[in-house]
Amino acid sequence: MTIPVVGVRGLRVVAYVGTADDRAGTKIQDRGVAASPRGKAGGVGPGEIGNFIITGHRVSHGRPLERVPELRNGDHVLIAVGKTVYDYAVSRTMTISFRKSAEKAQQNAAVPGQPGASPTRAMITISTCATIEDHAAGNYWHDELGNPEHRINKIGVLVSTRPI
Repeated sequence: MTIPVVGVRGLRVVAYVGTADDRAGTKIQDRGVAASPRGKAGGVGPGEIGNFIITGHRVSHGRPLERVPELRNGDHVLIAVGKTVYDYAVSRTMTISFRKSAEKAQQNAAVPGQPGASPTRAMITISTCATIEDHAAGNYWHDELGNPEHRINKIGVLVSTRPI
């Protein structure tokens, strides 16, 4: 994964069966790479119709997604797989709370923010912690895996594919 505007270059994304920010995904993120949940309760792969979810640390384990909250609408996220580059453009920001299962469901939904909706296009969710913002507001809550209450999700849509 490459996100030029925030300096992410060639970040390895490891796929696994699960949901965003579960124990298996956290173990992957703790290695300083990004995790991509797949399967019935997770997301899809790059370029596929639905929600391609990528999670990573912002304030620990190398901080690979440290600057993701700076992404603005129109910024590009590039995913290289095999001989293809998938180019997603950020279209919105969604912040969710880990204390609210309905909000966690929005992050994992096939259409980000719309649990139960059927996807019609390829989308991406880049998700990282809001630890800095939570602590600044005096919120030090975290779950058993160390996730703070809030996650910052940058949502994007696939705008093109091209050969490498």
